[in-house]
Amino acid sequence: MADDDRRGAAFSEGFVVPIAGLLSLLFALMAGITLGNAIGGAPSDYALPVTFGIVSILAFRLRQRVRAARETSEK
Repeated sequence: MADDDRRGAAFSEGFVVPIAGLLSLLFALMAGITLGNAIGGAPSDYALPVTFGIVSILAFRLRQRVRAARETSEK
């Protein structure tokens, strides 16, 4: 039991912040990957990269909100 008391959390912000950051990066990467197909295709092909870009921004905003909420709760 003494070992459990000395261990710290893997992430000081919890698990939401790093996971939301990774999701934001993943969706931004997928938006970039699918953009090449959209440029060479029909105008309706732009929906997928735009959707991935929007979801990436939303995941990043979620990450920022969680970090801000944790900072205000620590004060």
